[in-house]
Amino acid sequence: MKKVLTFVMILIIAVSMNACYTLTYSVGEGAQTGETIQSKNHYFIAGLVPAGTSDPQKMAGGAKNFDVTVKHTFVDGLLSAITFGIYNPTTTIVKK
Repeated sequence: MKKVLTFVMILIIAVSMNACYTLTYSVGEGAQTGETIQSKNHYFIAGLVPAGTSDPQKMAGGAKNFDVTVKHTFVDGLLSAITFGIYNPTTTIVKK
């Protein structure tokens, strides 16, 4: 019985922690210089209410060619889990 309970708990944890994602897209020719700028996006209530989002065009500083990555990092997921989905941050990375 104890082995079954342990297996069920591990399965529940594994299923609930699969929300990490990454979205990457290129603007123009893509990254040229390798310079990286990082910013946080703030969302509330399971990501439905944006409180502050970053603007990749402004982060690129007028560059015509850059890559944008929006990801839900481990720390972002941990903060979301601790707040039970009330606060859901993501991270935006711009490579020039």
